[in-house]
Amino acid sequence: MSLLTVQGEGAGAPFVWLHGFTQTRTSAHEYRSILAGGREVWTLDLPGHGGACDVRATLDETADLVAGTLGDQPVDLGGYSFGARVALHVALAHPRAVRRLVVLGATRGIRDPGERAARRRRDDDLARHIEEVGADQFLLEWLAQPLFATLASASEPESRSRDGAGLAASLRLAGTGTQAWLGERLGEISVPVLAMAGERDEKFAAEALAIAAGVANGRATLISGAGHAAHLEAPAACARAVDAFLG
Repeated sequence: MSLLTVQGEGAGAPFVWLHGFTQTRTSAHEYRSILAGGREVWTLDLPGHGGACDVRATLDETADLVAGTLGDQPVDLGGYSFGARVALHVALAHPRAVRRLVVLGATRGIRDPGERAARRRRDDDLARHIEEVGADQFLLEWLAQPLFATLASASEPESRSRDGAGLAASLRLAGTGTQAWLGERLGEISVPVLAMAGERDEKFAAEALAIAAGVANGRATLISGAGHAAHLEAPAACARAVDAFLG
């Protein structure tokens, strides 16, 4: 039995979508509903979040857990931000599990070891802060970041994970500071890849272009007028891009 809570909607070929940090399997309802018009969309709670708030796993272990839920046949897999990093790791560690890959707001990681260590220390500090102030206060602070300045009312507070211990553990075990640099490994991914980012999310737009260029069969799509959480800000545009890619 999987440790991760899975739900599905729609009918047709399966598309598995992995949520971002602080989100859950019920996040991005409008985006998922559009996609579910033409396929079965599976979502699941990643470790530290939602129904899996008590599950503790590193990034590599999370990829193994996700791969264990996908079944015996390769499926189309996608994810946003934290979920996109997990999806990249699934494609690298379990290539037979993935037919096509979609990543939104993904990063290859941090190349410089010193900068990566510094990021891990910041993630540890943030984890302690979550434990001190609680999940509700932290979510207010998290969504107030410049990264989400264009998100406005699309933040979906009702579908955010509110277990502070789980969110803190996710940062410590699977935050960006724990991730090995993937730049030179992208060429190992042979399946078609769609790398997306919001047009206004400059850092991750550059990452999307680099990921698409680094894999054997990649394309990049920037969502006009959107920031980091493009699938919440422009759900129809994101869903159209995914539909066109999955065909």
